[in-house]
Amino acid sequence: MGRIFESSRIGELVDVSAVKADAAQGEIDEMIRIVKQYGCICAAPMAWAAAYTVEALKDSSAVVTGVVGFPSGAELSQSKAEEARALIGLGCQEIDMVMNIGAFKSGKYDLVRDDIRTVIEAVPGIPVKVILEISYLTEDEICRGSELLVKAGAAYVKTGTGWGTKPTTVETIRLIRGTIGDKAKIKAAGGVRDLRTLSAMYEAGCDRFGLGVRTAESILREALGHS
Repeated sequence: MGRIFESSRIGELVDVSAVKADAAQGEIDEMIRIVKQYGCICAAPMAWAAAYTVEALKDSSAVVTGVVGFPSGAELSQSKAEEARALIGLGCQEIDMVMNIGAFKSGKYDLVRDDIRTVIEAVPGIPVKVILEISYLTEDEICRGSELLVKAGAAYVKTGTGWGTKPTTVETIRLIRGTIGDKAKIKAAGGVRDLRTLSAMYEAGCDRFGLGVRTAESILREALGHS
């Protein structure tokens, strides 16, 4: 890609998330603190904490992402669409949704495409990042899924929820970028554990990074030279 990572601008690339099943109030508050302190672009809480996070960040430049269909993407499309609308109504400015993984693995590609489009159409003008969850996919499925997400209108192809067991790698980013070209942006989440990996992923074509609240600060501190 010929891109050079600039560590001083890391906040512009990072979404800090608190989306584990056991992410309680303390982690929500920690996420908000990190986003404010390091100038991160986005906070991503679970839906129950979305309004609280929006209020806490109202005087910052950060946006709040509403998460839809975590972690399986198996809900009815209408339910996903209603959740997305509700989250935007609470003040979220982006949506991260999980594609229907089981339907995709079953070869029901039209269902998956229509599911994504239903959510996108429910929140016009809002960037929708769609999650492949690469933990469950082969390389061929990652390529097919990436193409499907782009055709459905995803603003970003996102690699994971952070719930999966197989990490996103630099090779994953290269595979997706080589498949979709410049038709959509890429967000890496799940497996971004150190600054070296993040930098290499950026140079391979990744545009945003979802860092869990439990690991985000160490990467941000290293990038900005904090001891």
